[in-house]
Amino acid sequence: MGKLNLSVAIGDYDRNRPLFDGQVQIDGVSSVFMALEPEEIFFRAFRHEEFDICELSLSSYTVKVSRGNAPYVAIPAFLSRAFRHTSIYIRKDRGIREPKDLIGKKIGLPEYQLTACVWARALLEEDYSVRPSDVTWVRGGLEQPGRPEKIALDLPGDIRLESAPEGKSLNQMLIEGTLDAYLGPRAPSAFDQGHPEITRLFADPTAAAQDYYRRTGIFPIMHVLGIRRSIVEANPWLPAACLKAFQRSKTVALDKLTDTSATKVTLPFVEEQLAAARALMGPDFWPYGIGPNRVTLERFVEYHHRQGLSTRKVAVDELFHPSTLEAHSI
Repeated sequence: MGKLNLSVAIGDYDRNRPLFDGQVQIDGVSSVFMALEPEEIFFRAFRHEEFDICELSLSSYTVKVSRGNAPYVAIPAFLSRAFRHTSIYIRKDRGIREPKDLIGKKIGLPEYQLTACVWARALLEEDYSVRPSDVTWVRGGLEQPGRPEKIALDLPGDIRLESAPEGKSLNQMLIEGTLDAYLGPRAPSAFDQGHPEITRLFADPTAAAQDYYRRTGIFPIMHVLGIRRSIVEANPWLPAACLKAFQRSKTVALDKLTDTSATKVTLPFVEEQLAAARALMGPDFWPYGIGPNRVTLERFVEYHHRQGLSTRKVAVDELFHPSTLEAHSI
């Protein structure tokens, strides 16, 4: 029997690169890899189910699982993680000196259900008592007008969610002052270009994130890996094979990062940052698998349901294929 010929759409990250270059392979699979931006992968996956294996938004996937109509089955390979203290931008002229000052303000976001937005709203509510119902949310394209939600939502009645005016991007509205703040996974170009009135909510987001991790032990998960459900049903060995390969790929990437003979990342002070991350978070600071991530996942599904995105609180084990919930030992 020949190998399965499968399309794989994932981001071009160092932890995936050993798969792209063939150093690591998925057992029993002949892969056609596509290095795409997350927005494109998620849109094509959730609208048209275009890929056999692909990176998925944890939030969008959880919405689908809660409704019982997820076209993909996830494995606990967490291709993207990020502390979202960096993801909240404000206008300086709106009297926003601390997170509580966001109450009563208008905040733009690309999509209400984005995973980054779930985590950012959670930290605002838990640490600073700013509830999702305390602000007006304005949904739209960050740089290009007219971005829709990938998935239709039925939000609680106390959530005020508006669409950006036709022809207006959120970045433009932030510059014009028709938005007080912006929340999302990408920085608005106005911030990157040094607009004098636009800055981050947290003056030192790294320090805020480190404090958050020390208190909670949570390194927020953004993306999982999904496999088309129909393929998994026909090939039940595939989820474990994919997890094995993506685990191995991440291990290779971290081994290279640890090799100090020549810096593998075009960035100074890599050794120092690596040492600091390990001192704070342990040697495997980016773990795959359920065990080391259960607390983070439990908090996520709780936040997701509390924010009205999932119709019920999904069990963590329900998110992943049963074969990936445990691993063999030698």
